[in-house]
Amino acid sequence: MRGIFGPPQKTNGEWRQKTNEELENLINHENIVRHIKSKILSWVGHVERMPDERVVKSIYKWKPHATRPKGRLRWDDDVRDDLRKMGVNNWKQKAQEMKPWRGIIEQAKTHKEL
Repeated sequence: MRGIFGPPQKTNGEWRQKTNEELENLINHENIVRHIKSKILSWVGHVERMPDERVVKSIYKWKPHATRPKGRLRWDDDVRDDLRKMGVNNWKQKAQEMKPWRGIIEQAKTHKEL
């Protein structure tokens, strides 16, 4: 989280690390895991709405031919599992419209199973 929000600068020009309390205030005292998962869902929705010609979308859709070690999930498997826990069906279609997708992101922030 410190890397995401960056260090604050003191009045004398020096940089310092943010305290845990400052970080907690920045995320409005939300559960940190749910906060990060909601940000990932936001990004996934953004990429889903991109045209297929964009490089980011082609990398996002790319599936490697190699297999993973047993028990190791890909990040998109985690996203699908989270959406399944929330009861979201046809998530790729829902991601195409920003307003309903924002509702799903807000639901993720408070969902107890995430």
